[in-house]
Amino acid sequence: MKGIEFVLPEEIEKRSFEIIGQELKERGIRLNPAEESVTKRVIHTSADFEYADTLCYSENAVEIAKKLIRDGADIVTDTNMARAGINKKILGTFGGTVRCFMAEEDVAAKARERGLTRAAVSMERAAGLLKPSVFAVGNAPTALIALYEMMKKGMFKPAFIIGVPVGFVNVEAAKDKRRMRTTELVGAEGGEDDYHDTADLDGEELD
Repeated sequence: MKGIEFVLPEEIEKRSFEIIGQELKERGIRLNPAEESVTKRVIHTSADFEYADTLCYSENAVEIAKKLIRDGADIVTDTNMARAGINKKILGTFGGTVRCFMAEEDVAAKARERGLTRAAVSMERAAGLLKPSVFAVGNAPTALIALYEMMKKGMFKPAFIIGVPVGFVNVEAAKDKRRMRTTELVGAEGGEDDYHDTADLDGEELD
């Protein structure tokens, strides 16, 4: 049995990223420098090195996202659990806030009335925000589909989308559709923990 390595608390993350870097090197994987920090954080959270190959970025996605945050954009999530995981203090220093409409009573009522998911209706609600927003979708494919449908109809164009939904129904179709007319960052797999590491940029990364 391999011995336990003693690592100081403040060194744990640094050591983890060193291990990730070494593992990628041994696999012969070279990440795009502009995307490296985000991809490594997703791997760190998920312990899944396949993200080095499956996480897809549109051109200049990371820099565009950083600029949006620095300029005060809000972040819209598709679950309240995800909302809780984003650093609101840092986001607030730039004038942004984190929003999730999933638990709103009128969203639930409209979803029942129209036979839609709350995720789809919450995206429609978010489309009415009067400032640019980063849409972070890590749960519901129907949220991504709703964004796509609004874009296709010319009703709304999101400033940025992070899309890593879970499940098996309509997941691939939802991500493929969103490649069309927006700035985006898309993963082949998904989940709330994974997009925390794409949406939750720290202060140093935004300087």
